[in-house]
Amino acid sequence: MTENTYVGAVDQGTTGTRFMVFDHGGQVVANAYEKHEQIYPEPGWVEHDPREIWENTKDVITQALAEAGIGADQLEAIGVTNQRETTLLWDADSGRPIHNAIVWQDRRTTDRIEQLQEEGKADDVQAKTGLEPDAYFSATKAEWLLDNADPIKTERARPADVRERAEEGEILFGTIDTWVIYNLTGNHITDVTNASRTMLFDIHDMEWDDELLEEFDVPREMLPEVRPSSDEDYYGHTDSDGFLDAEVPVAGALGDQQAALFGQTCFDAGDAKNTYGTGSFFLMNTGNEAVESDHGLLTTVGFQRSGEPVQYALEGAIFITGAAIEWLEDMELIDDAAETAELARSVDSTDGVYFVPAFTGLGAPHWDQRARGTILGMTRGTRKEHVVRATLESIAYQTRDVAEAMEADSGIDMQTLRVDGGAVKNNFLCQLQSDIIDTDIARPEVDETTALGSAYAAGLAVGYWETADELRDNWQIDREFEPDQSADYEDKYDRWSEAVDRSLDWARDGGD
Repeated sequence: MTENTYVGAVDQGTTGTRFMVFDHGGQVVANAYEKHEQIYPEPGWVEHDPREIWENTKDVITQALAEAGIGADQLEAIGVTNQRETTLLWDADSGRPIHNAIVWQDRRTTDRIEQLQEEGKADDVQAKTGLEPDAYFSATKAEWLLDNADPIKTERARPADVRERAEEGEILFGTIDTWVIYNLTGNHITDVTNASRTMLFDIHDMEWDDELLEEFDVPREMLPEVRPSSDEDYYGHTDSDGFLDAEVPVAGALGDQQAALFGQTCFDAGDAKNTYGTGSFFLMNTGNEAVESDHGLLTTVGFQRSGEPVQYALEGAIFITGAAIEWLEDMELIDDAAETAELARSVDSTDGVYFVPAFTGLGAPHWDQRARGTILGMTRGTRKEHVVRATLESIAYQTRDVAEAMEADSGIDMQTLRVDGGAVKNNFLCQLQSDIIDTDIARPEVDETTALGSAYAAGLAVGYWETADELRDNWQIDREFEPDQSADYEDKYDRWSEAVDRSLDWARDGGD
């Protein structure tokens, strides 16, 4: 069954869409990628065009299969993983979005979150959802779309109100996984991990919560069905008359960070991983227990297989890490991300420069929506090499902030951190991370673990892989990094904490 067949994964990320095909050994046999446009209508607002994302999804699937000489009928299953929290609404009849998707980074609903906090409702929301109320999550984005998207003209005598149509199930809500699954299968479905990131879902009762739906005025009729991350009943099949000309089961979905947890085979309580993408997301499996955080972390659903209990996780969401490298390119301090290691090595230190890349506020463990990007300590002697090194150090310092909170909440002294994502190809950053966090860093051979995790989820659902132990056997280390005991970052870390304090609350009183 597995000799000439494969599992595919749609990895729909913040900056682009990838399709990867994996064999039974978990090795990559096909890979295609396309970027999509980042839309910034106003300061602090970020949008994507869902139609562009779907067109790119079809393109990368057909391109990857063609370049590898694989037929769609050789795919045993397709899994989906996605940028989480990014929210869109679409017309159930036409399948057309009624507005651009509002991206997870978007801050337009900051005032709504502050209203929630002022009304004393934040603790109740967190108790049900495990989430620190923030504009990051989907609930306020959906509320904004319902209030602000243009009414859709129908055959009625007057243009129908968006909310009225939503209450009748004629407008559908979804995160990007739901949008991709809908276009692949025609079914309106999300998985437990993505549902857990909407701020509308009770992670203890594992269902949409009526009180939260009422608070954010989101009609239940527009919500997708919630299914396991690895679903033996499948989410549906691709259309044999569609762009693939084949019926392929779509059977697995996870939000991108939970997919990386799954792809890193962090199946046991205490296993931890950090993904370095646009942002960085540090997750630790806490088993069947939803551990409440006292240190600014999120309690979230890790994954669920058909017929098995939910596995929970603690998460530290860092909004800007890889995006800080992109900013260096935008500012023309570097031409390519690969330059950063050489430039950082060319100086012994940052020469006292600290960079807090709070472009969209700060996530865990600080949770300040009005923090903004800050560079401190510059002199006339500051060169771009110092700023580049400070940028890499900021990634590692933010990860240490989360690691210390994670150990305090879980009571687990982490021995090894499994890492993945584009930035971990940078050996200098990996060693720097090990030194600053004082923990071994393990980088796997297949570092696209987000796509791998969704492929594993789909493959397990259809029997391509039988057990989790098969997946553990597939996981192989590319390189390990051990802390350099001669590197002393304690004083520098204290100074970093001071720099973070200076960035806080900058956009208060009308500032953007």
